[in-house]
Amino acid sequence: MPELSTLTLFFVAAAVLLITPGPAVLYIVARSIDQGRVAGIVSTLGISFATFFHIAAAAWGVSAVLLQSALAFNIIKYLGAAYLIYLGIRKFLVREDVEAKIVLEQQSLRHIFFQGAIVNLLNPKTAIFFFAFLPQFVNPALGSVALQILFLGILFILMALVSDGMYALLAGTAGNWLRGNLQFLRAQRYVAGTIYIALGLTAAFTGNKNH
Repeated sequence: MPELSTLTLFFVAAAVLLITPGPAVLYIVARSIDQGRVAGIVSTLGISFATFFHIAAAAWGVSAVLLQSALAFNIIKYLGAAYLIYLGIRKFLVREDVEAKIVLEQQSLRHIFFQGAIVNLLNPKTAIFFFAFLPQFVNPALGSVALQILFLGILFILMALVSDGMYALLAGTAGNWLRGNLQFLRAQRYVAGTIYIALGLTAAFTGNKNH
């Protein structure tokens, strides 16, 4: 287990990173506004579930292989980008009778969970982030490096559940208020679709400059 001073520095650094909105937070906010707080929380759980696999990969060096392979990096990057763009296009194509109903039809929570997991799992920048971030707080003299990284990664996931959950609750509350307006109902799928597509394009055109 890392020393107390190291853990304190880790908590501060992780907190700053987590409260700064990134692609995962924007995805959670879009889902929460689109389908409510429960959907946002479930998306948060799905993203955190996938995060554990990225952390495990960092712990056992799989992320190092990813960093050295331009082909692997590009395949995963573009698969993730394509999936986000697909979600956005799908929002544009699905039409809803907004005059007939004020409450949007909810998707299966299981479906929402796995959507969030896939979006995060297919993001190679997440793997690269943990490979670069977590080892800074590891001391090989204290024992297994892999176990230390797993420990820090689990702490990061717990912190992310709290911060991302707050974003989901706040965005979901705003979404409930906005969905009472028919004009918003007509426009919300375009807003959500635009956010998904923007995230996909961002993932496609930004990444590791070494590749």
